[in-house]
Amino acid sequence: MQKPKGKLIAVGGNEDKGTEPEPSFEQKNNLNFFELQILSRILTEMRGQDSRVEIITTASSIPREVGENYRAAFVKLKANNTGVMHIGSRDETSERDYLERIRKCDGVLFTGGNQLRLSAFFGGTKFLSILQERYKNEPFVIAGTSAGAMAMSDTMIYQGSSSEALFKGEVKTTTGLSFIKEIIIDSHFDKRGRFGRLAQAIACNPSSIGMGLGEDTGILITEGNHLEAIGSGLVIILDGHEIRHTNIADLQDGSPISIENIIVHVMVKGNGYLLRERKFLENVEQPIN
Repeated sequence: MQKPKGKLIAVGGNEDKGTEPEPSFEQKNNLNFFELQILSRILTEMRGQDSRVEIITTASSIPREVGENYRAAFVKLKANNTGVMHIGSRDETSERDYLERIRKCDGVLFTGGNQLRLSAFFGGTKFLSILQERYKNEPFVIAGTSAGAMAMSDTMIYQGSSSEALFKGEVKTTTGLSFIKEIIIDSHFDKRGRFGRLAQAIACNPSSIGMGLGEDTGILITEGNHLEAIGSGLVIILDGHEIRHTNIADLQDGSPISIENIIVHVMVKGNGYLLRERKFLENVEQPIN
């Protein structure tokens, strides 16, 4: 299988850039972006300060404010070649200007918000096909925060209360943007207590690897396999391949779930993980064997 030449950078988000509110969690009405350190890393994985970055605000409920805040953040890093795409419908994904811009840029950044808007607007479009082909065949960077991170895989969580997450049926999944397969990403992981939500998703899809991303924290994925933890917080890995028992298939909706032998890894900046080998790396420079 061909290794993708591009890179994925999935970030757990921060409070709050037009993200849909979740019951039981206070919603902060500000536009803080994640730390400049991570934005700087995104530029480094492209071509540095000269990179052409396109910010895609489709997921956000306040796209113009979010777009301008990210543009200003890149300017602070002396990256002045940044565009913003306020794509608000499936029809707009086929506009010639947008298609030309994603053919010419060095990478894209999907902002936070509602990840279902990303799958509903971009799924099956030429716009998405161009991004997928560039990621597969070029040193192209696709970054996303919060909803933008959760939409990267083929299986995407789009709904689920943290407090009820280990009751069958509470967690809803659909098809994401499919840049990478057999992983499931959740964001705001520690602040919103989403361990149970990701555990249910993995119990239903045990061939996948779950990745819970803390705020101001993310993962860099290269060659579709090698993960590096970046940022200031925690990345939680849930591996369901060795699950010996779960009752989820036989339950009615609303019943509590049991799971035996789900494997958990806790990663911090500098740790790594190999998806195919399901191997934790203490140091990203650690040999693979």
